[in-house]
Amino acid sequence: MNAPAKKLKVATTSLAGCFGCHMSFLDIDERLFTLLEHVEFDRSPLTDIKTCSPDCDLGIIEGGLCNAENIHVLREFRKNCKTLIAIGACAVNGGLPAQRNHLPLTAILEEVYHTSPGLANGMIPNDPELPLPLDKVHPIHEVVKVDYFIPGCPPSGDAIWKVLTDLLAGREPELGHGLMRYD
Repeated sequence: MNAPAKKLKVATTSLAGCFGCHMSFLDIDERLFTLLEHVEFDRSPLTDIKTCSPDCDLGIIEGGLCNAENIHVLREFRKNCKTLIAIGACAVNGGLPAQRNHLPLTAILEEVYHTSPGLANGMIPNDPELPLPLDKVHPIHEVVKVDYFIPGCPPSGDAIWKVLTDLLAGREPELGHGLMRYD
């Protein structure tokens, strides 16, 4: 991989999910040093920067959409990123959080806060600081345009590396069967 004239600005964020995709990103191990020769990180847990610059070349986002704040973060993130990669099952199809989609939200809240053991006489949280939950969990492509998808739960570090190096080399990313996993 030849170093570009200008490093690409990369941002990452997580929505409704487990953060496993960011952990897989770290599984590219020492190749992170090679990657840093070609990119600079903007918003990311790796930098602890909480906002995305308006001129990011590449956005990597994990997690689905379960509340109003997720939608706001996603739209702002997409607006600031020239290219967007949905990473992992939650971003691609709603993943495990979408398992609640077959039940009405009111029934879930009632079960969790009023009838579960240990929460007798509990109250359903109703604070203006809390984001409003959505009736269903949605994958991100239902709200914004996604340029590339890396499936998996989580995808392997090798799959993430392959997509990133393909993009850095100006190639269309292509994941072979051996790079996709659903553990």
